[in-house]
Amino acid sequence: MNKPMMTALEVANIVEVSERTGYNIIKQLNGELKARGYLTIAGRIPRKYFYERIGLDYLSESREEDNPCKTTP
Repeated sequence: MNKPMMTALEVANIVEVSERTGYNIIKQLNGELKARGYLTIAGRIPRKYFYERIGLDYLSESREEDNPCKTTP
């Protein structure tokens, strides 16, 4: 099971950028959440919101981790 919040390193690995850029992405997304009235935590971003905004399928990550029969080519 995935943790609900992501770190800059996780963000950086997913979008294939530096950790510093991961922090910048989180800062931008947290600004959006703060403008909508949400409480934010510096250096962390809700996983579901990140996937929604980045345009990736959040559920595909969960499915891959839950599949014990996953094989690599």
